[in-house]
Amino acid sequence: MKSKPETIAHLSVKEYCFSKKQIKGVVEASQFKWTFTWSFNKGLLCVKPPLGKALIEDALLRFLLKQDYKLEAGNEYKFTISAKF
Repeated sequence: MKSKPETIAHLSVKEYCFSKKQIKGVVEASQFKWTFTWSFNKGLLCVKPPLGKALIEDALLRFLLKQDYKLEAGNEYKFTISAKF
């Protein structure tokens, strides 16, 4: 039986500002690296640069929604994406 394709993403929270209701950070997966800003009160996720954005955006948003109150600035996290890239 073939194993399912997957990629491990590494996320670093750079800033968690409750007054602005934003989390800023960096996420890396395979050879890609993006910065992101998540406005959690509006549910808006901004990922830059656009190159490869479609690969990470949905998985990153699911991770952020699931881990919201557990995330802290200065910490690093990882999550699995069900795709190989």
